[in-house]
Amino acid sequence: MNGLATTTISLHQVRLDDGFWSNYADLVRNTVIPYQWGALNDDIPDAERSYAIHNFKVAAGEQDGEFGGMVFQDSDLAKWLEAVSYSLATHRDPQLERIADETISLIVRAQQPDGYLNTYYTIKEPSKRWTNIYECHELYCAGHMIEAAVAYYQATGKRQLLDAMCRFVDYIDEVFGQNPNQIKGYPGHQEIELALVKLYQVTGEPRYLRLSQYFIDERGKAPSFFLEEWESRGRQSHWHAGTTVKPDLTYNQSHQPVREQDTAVGHAVRAVYMYTAMADLARLTGDEELYRACLRLWENITTKQMYITGGIGSTHHGEAFSYAYDLPNDTIYAETCASIGLIFFAQRMLQIEAKSEYADVIERALYNLVVGSMSLDGTCYFYVNPLEVVPEASAKSPEKFHVKAERQKWFGCSCCPPNVARLIASLGQYIYAVNENTVFTNLFIGSHLSVKVGGDDVELHQESNLPWSGEVRLQVALQAPKRFTLALRVPAWCNREALLKVNGVPVSVEERVDNGYVKIYRTWCDEDVVEWILPMIPELVQANPKVRANAGKVAIVRGPLVYCLEQVDNGENLGAVSLAPDVKLEEKFNANLFGGIVEVYADAYRDDELSWGNALYRPLTQNSQAVPVRAIPYYLWGNRGLGEMLVWIRCR
Repeated sequence: MNGLATTTISLHQVRLDDGFWSNYADLVRNTVIPYQWGALNDDIPDAERSYAIHNFKVAAGEQDGEFGGMVFQDSDLAKWLEAVSYSLATHRDPQLERIADETISLIVRAQQPDGYLNTYYTIKEPSKRWTNIYECHELYCAGHMIEAAVAYYQATGKRQLLDAMCRFVDYIDEVFGQNPNQIKGYPGHQEIELALVKLYQVTGEPRYLRLSQYFIDERGKAPSFFLEEWESRGRQSHWHAGTTVKPDLTYNQSHQPVREQDTAVGHAVRAVYMYTAMADLARLTGDEELYRACLRLWENITTKQMYITGGIGSTHHGEAFSYAYDLPNDTIYAETCASIGLIFFAQRMLQIEAKSEYADVIERALYNLVVGSMSLDGTCYFYVNPLEVVPEASAKSPEKFHVKAERQKWFGCSCCPPNVARLIASLGQYIYAVNENTVFTNLFIGSHLSVKVGGDDVELHQESNLPWSGEVRLQVALQAPKRFTLALRVPAWCNREALLKVNGVPVSVEERVDNGYVKIYRTWCDEDVVEWILPMIPELVQANPKVRANAGKVAIVRGPLVYCLEQVDNGENLGAVSLAPDVKLEEKFNANLFGGIVEVYADAYRDDELSWGNALYRPLTQNSQAVPVRAIPYYLWGNRGLGEMLVWIRCR
């Protein structure tokens, strides 16, 4: 690690004021959080039941009934509470805080005297705690509740949930470890590792950091804990009756010690949650070997296994990575939670070293997959985020049944909706970073920043027109002149000369770029203004030829946005459409669609289907018609009814 570390910004230091993202923050606060509260209480008609609140009431002895939902159902409530916390940190809401306080009180009443907290085992199998760590996610649920506790304490100063989670972690610390009477194991679904780092940072208790290190260090050692545990429970599974095949150790990245891993394998969400913790620990402990593993895994994901939208995890078998360049568009998985985990990993790598490539990935995933996973009204969600959809295939093909052509109201396994809510509610933490003498602008999102640089107060007001145009304006507010560096990210999509002005005077960009940031070191005065103008025009992008699914195809990209064709604009059978490689792409602002967006138009070709008659095959002939096509940003697809969608288009 090279000394270019940065510190993230507290939500108390940033206020969003952005034409694009403020709408999403308002949507989360005013619609998504209340809607999801209804879902957690099973009050959404025609949606799958959650059972989350029900389970806690039963576990607390306040309601009769059986456990309902998935074994890890507690985590949905925890993520919702975390989203509430971030919302309260930026917008005080006494009624929402009262609901959160009452919910926390219920959670604490369900906690067992020894500190243990898990409604499934409390209600259904109290004698089987810690007997199936591979599958049943006690530590995963604990991790999400820890994150909620930390966030709520930071937002409100209230300690009830934080103290409860400290008791729980103190108990976990007694259960797991190297001593003879302890379990020498680690989570089946990684999450608590990164949560323990957060708990350490807010409490200062070194035992919590050491426990996170233990779970990371123990993972992948021989003999395999998961194989031994499987044998000890008679080779039985929580999910399947009878004797089962032995666990696949690559599925949850326990096939080798983490410091030896260089390829992202297995369940994508588990992987990036673990990589996030690895980066945290590398930064906090100075562990160079762990950091080098993070670098290798980052490179493997972003150069060989990441979709153009920032999606990861290409196969629905295990919700997993498969192999290098295997990025199918129609059988894709790309779970929403996986991209959110990738954003976490990128942010932690950005803390270790300020390199624009990490912020590039955050931006790509945010503007495309994360917001695209949620309907514009905030009440329906994609779990899987495809790049090609034919509704009939989703309905009738067993290999594509997981690919939904319409967003769903809720899911039996509903990890993604509250994950989206907590990420958008905490967006202010991703825009900026600081070190002792530099303010880094990672994302161009309108906002107000108040931060200390070199011990002095610095305020920054950012105005941004992204994603529709590339004009960014930053104004400095200071009590007295101060010499420091302002660093602005040069986006990967800006492959043309950007224009930089300070107080209206053009400044050279090229000689100031370092690690993908243009750095302006000067004595700043109150009301100094920086203009950062990024050319943003639509262009065709091709994939590496090793990505077989995209051979001979192109995608339309404009700035941070990936575009797609929809049936509602271009008719059915979008696979019959092709573009010439030298096609002129024309952008138009449409004020009447989705509140105002930039569309992309092009002259294309459509294969003449009528000339085929009933033939299934025929000798090659060039028989196509010139047609106009219209592309919209990918994140907006599926908001105008059922129909086909296509990102990668054939190139003639």
